[in-house]
Amino acid sequence: TREDLRFLRRRLRAEVDAGAIAPTRRDGFKEGDDRIGPNMYTVVDQHIKPLTQRAGRMSWALLRHPQGLPCHIFITHAWVEGAFEFIDKVVYAWPFGAVGAWCCAFANPQNL
Repeated sequence: TREDLRFLRRRLRAEVDAGAIAPTRRDGFKEGDDRIGPNMYTVVDQHIKPLTQRAGRMSWALLRHPQGLPCHIFITHAWVEGAFEFIDKVVYAWPFGAVGAWCCAFANPQNL
C-alpha cells in the first residue's frame, strides 16, 4: 500500500542512519543523501532478506499483510535505482482509490 511504502521509506532512512544499511562495492550510495538512497539490491540484501528470513521467509508484502490485499497497481523498477527516489515517485503518483500494488522486490519471497 501507499502507507507501507511510506513506512518502508522511514525504516530504510533509520537503518541507513544507524549503519544497518551501508554502502557496498555494488552500491556506493551516500549515507547523508535523502533523495536517492541505497539501490534496490542493497535494500533487498540488507533489509528485506534479513527481516523476512527471521519472520519465516515470506515476502515483505505478506509480512505486512498476511491475508493479502487486492492489487490495483503493477510497479516495475530498476535494481540499481535508489530506493528513496523510487518510493517517493511511487507515493507521489499513487492513483486515487488504489489500495494494493505489486512490485517484485516486495511481493516475491526473496529468501528462496
